Amino acid sequence: MSYLYLTILFPLIGFVLLAAGRHKLPETVAAIIGVGAVGLSALFALIAGMDFVNNGSTAVVQPLWTWFNVGGFAPGISLHLDGLSLLMLGMVTGVGFLIHIFASWYMRGEQDFARFFSYFNLFVASMLLLVLGDNLALLFLGWEGVGLCSYLLIGYYYQNPANGVAAIKAFTVTRIGDVFLLIAMFLLFQQFGTLNTQYIVENAATVMTQSSSLTIWTALMLFLGAAGKSAQIPLQTWLADAMAGPTPVSALIHAATMVTAGVYLCCRLFTVFELAPEVMMFISITGAVTLLVAGFAALVQTDIKRILAYSTMSQLGYMFMAVGAEAYQAGLFHMLTHAFFKALLFLSSGAVILAYHHEQNIFKMGGLFYKNKFLFACFAIGGGALAAIPFITVGFFSKDAILGAVWVQGQSIAVYSTLYWVGVIGAFLTSIYTFRLIWVVFFGKENTPYHAIKGVTYWGPLAILAVLSTFVGAALKAPVESILNAAKLPAFEIPEALEHGMHTAEYTAVGIALVGLAIGVVLFAFAYNAVKSFAKTSLGAGLANICRNALGFDKLYDIVFVKPYLFFAKLFGRDPIDGFWLVLPALVKGGHSFTSSRQTGSLREYASSMGLGVVVLLMILLVIQVVGK
Repeated sequence: MSYLYLTILFPLIGFVLLAAGRHKLPETVAAIIGVGAVGLSALFALIAGMDFVNNGSTAVVQPLWTWFNVGGFAPGISLHLDGLSLLMLGMVTGVGFLIHIFASWYMRGEQDFARFFSYFNLFVASMLLLVLGDNLALLFLGWEGVGLCSYLLIGYYYQNPANGVAAIKAFTVTRIGDVFLLIAMFLLFQQFGTLNTQYIVENAATVMTQSSSLTIWTALMLFLGAAGKSAQIPLQTWLADAMAGPTPVSALIHAATMVTAGVYLCCRLFTVFELAPEVMMFISITGAVTLLVAGFAALVQTDIKRILAYSTMSQLGYMFMAVGAEAYQAGLFHMLTHAFFKALLFLSSGAVILAYHHEQNIFKMGGLFYKNKFLFACFAIGGGALAAIPFITVGFFSKDAILGAVWVQGQSIAVYSTLYWVGVIGAFLTSIYTFRLIWVVFFGKENTPYHAIKGVTYWGPLAILAVLSTFVGAALKAPVESILNAAKLPAFEIPEALEHGMHTAEYTAVGIALVGLAIGVVLFAFAYNAVKSFAKTSLGAGLANICRNALGFDKLYDIVFVKPYLFFAKLFGRDPIDGFWLVLPALVKGGHSFTSSRQTGSLREYASSMGLGVVVLLMILLVIQVVGK
């Protein structure tokens, strides 16, 4: 396992080489370095995983060096590999490698080709540092690296001011979450005297007091930190705007890396959260509200990437709902399956965008089924997995496990029963907007000329992800459960008396999702004119506007936070104290100007000035003498 560090080192080397020679490297060389670095990382991740399994799935810590030593606080640069980090390692490097291959095709001809791949490599390296670091300080370093790279990649087309605004928004909102995480780290260090994650997990029950105010605040700060990265309410507003970046960036951020960091953090420190049941319930409620808001928002979007962005937000809501219900393994398996089908959908959308000359409005596309059946198959598989079509897609096996677990929790805690039905409604909405997307793009009227696309670097990653998004990907469920059990991540226990009811709840969810699909077929395939007519009414237009703006969170934050901040910034922009002290240099400057103006070179003026000065001094002395008497 001595080569575990190579999984991080190769992307880091790729970043350095690409950044150093970005103006001189030909596209082919830059692509080989960028893709090859992540490919080597994926290879060594595979070797590490095989060794891990062959050695009995025992956790391994690889110390590298001591980061710093201050007052007895000495966090080390050490890598920790267990079942949970192995799952994340495989997902980040594997799916990330496929996205890099696709990007080498998608980004051809773009300016600063090497710059793009340098950011891409650094992004992967930061994410791997996040998941492999054995302490929270190292995790935070990777956490911030991911945030920095997201800013650079979202704002890649910086010539467009709107893209720069989107990048700043993503950076700012996620930094708010990072502040909460930093507070949580201080609280954990205060209680444990260390930031070693394994020590915290193993000793949380003895060090922390269940449901105490300190425990609740610690768990809450941790979750709010996770919510920032994983775009959960109230820190969700950045995700849709992040679509300003190139499509491979959207795939990498929304499928396999950044947005999954929050789920990973909550599962990594699950013992801390379990000592605060109130926070666990809050996590599930937040996830449920997020998936519902995102589902309604996706219904009316016209940008193909924004539809997929809101679907990502919705699926992350399912994962957090699972975490709050203590169904960690179900949530993590859904995270893995989501990486497959969401990467497939984003990369397929990138191919569609290029085929339609960089057009992203779905209503300006149309008729693609008759021009490219391979892309239709990819979209159908990815969309089917997103909508959890039963038995044939991988999304069915993971999403239903979450809803079943939430239903079981609802039998003892009433709020989870409500959350189950929220999840079912979310599945219903997912089926509708997924069918809408596929129908309009592939069977709608062709409004933009189609441009033929080809290349193995285009269809190869899509084909692999398409296979993994079918029931074939469900074969990974048993190995995933095995390695997570080895990581001592508790499996969700289902009482025997509730097994039948749970299966009924799962079938109910599937049935309602299929009803949503049928309604989508009726609305868009047979009654689309009626839909358009309703959208033109005042009620329809109002509802569409509310949903299009995701219930107006951006406007709300602008009124509550942004405008007051700008007002006070303008009010106190000129510090009155600074203004007062500026009087002194003004007096000195004025005196200098006056005395300089008297340097005329005229002896008569000099003599007159001296005489006037003597007279003034005599008058002052006279006044002093008179007043003194």
